[in-house]
Amino acid sequence: MEQREIFPLLKSHLSQKQVTVITGMRRVGKSTALRYLMSQVPHTNKRYLDCERIEIRMLLNRPDYESIADELQVGGLDFSSPCVVALDEIQLVENLPSVVKYLYDTYGIKFIVTGSSSYYIKNRFSESLSGRKRIFEMFPLSFVEFLRFKKSAVNQPEKYTWKPFQLAWYNRCKNWYTEYLRFGGFPEVVLANNASDKEELLKDIINSYIELDIKLLADYSASEELYKLVKLLAARAGNKVDYTKLASVAGMNRQKIASYVQLLEHTYLIYLIRPFTTNIDKEISQQPKIYFSDTGLLQTMAGSQISSGQLFENAIAAQLKPLGPLSYYQKKTGQEIDFIFNLDTAIEVKETPTNHDLTVLEQRASAIDFKKVFLVGHHHTSDGFEAFVWGGSVF
Repeated sequence: MEQREIFPLLKSHLSQKQVTVITGMRRVGKSTALRYLMSQVPHTNKRYLDCERIEIRMLLNRPDYESIADELQVGGLDFSSPCVVALDEIQLVENLPSVVKYLYDTYGIKFIVTGSSSYYIKNRFSESLSGRKRIFEMFPLSFVEFLRFKKSAVNQPEKYTWKPFQLAWYNRCKNWYTEYLRFGGFPEVVLANNASDKEELLKDIINSYIELDIKLLADYSASEELYKLVKLLAARAGNKVDYTKLASVAGMNRQKIASYVQLLEHTYLIYLIRPFTTNIDKEISQQPKIYFSDTGLLQTMAGSQISSGQLFENAIAAQLKPLGPLSYYQKKTGQEIDFIFNLDTAIEVKETPTNHDLTVLEQRASAIDFKKVFLVGHHHTSDGFEAFVWGGSVF
């Protein structure tokens, strides 16, 4: 089992009484994380329950919660000693938050649960488990995790994080980064042996996402309608979301488009990057930009409709999003900075960066009193300019 960067953080929470909640998009590695945590439990008083199995759903859907407790004890759990119960894919059981709350409060069970939707986790769980849980979000592999999964034999890649361009690091990893941009960071896709297998897996991830997660959470029957919208959004990656134009092209009303987009964001398929401003009214009035959480999924949906520049900018957005707050900045004149990271860092993304790009970025950042700036680039040219951070160093 390859180590994910989130594993030590998850392990440290094992000793906490709170429910450990792991959420993220389908097939991003939540079940693997759950199995890892169960292997780290220092005793045998534990039970794993997969909510995709009908008999488990029937058990957890019982209206009498004491009968559920009895079943767990018959299955070998000893409630008089510390015990751990792992629940995989909790979004499949409607009343599960109430069940977990009852067993947590009554018997002091340590729960570790996974779910595929932040919409479900953050809303339904928040209502019944206030103060009793901690939510951990999982994302596709970072580039450094990708290198580990590929067993690339790159020593100490962390020392290159956010460092100015280094030719040796670039030459060693540029082909890996090209693959990372093309197929993204879903673990099973990364581990697939050839391009055709990777492409089929990406199609399957999209299909299962729409046919299982979306229908389950929102009861949307028009999967073809939603699929069409996702393709339209993919072609507009890196651009502002214009609901009126989307409604016109998709043949749907504006409110439905807005509702769909919100759902896609809450289920981790897309990120909406909102404008950086200290004026909340301006933030609400300005349109957010849209990015996909994984470049493999983006290219599967967009195909040839997106440029290499769009793809690279989306990749940097996806690499930054798990690391801290992310927004963009734009003046009324139209001048903009691609990303404001951690509320204090201006980042501009260029496929082939130049000294002029850096000068413009510094001027625009200075106008809003930002001293920290990074020009992030994809390609290195022979003109000698190296005052930028290579995209493969953003993790």
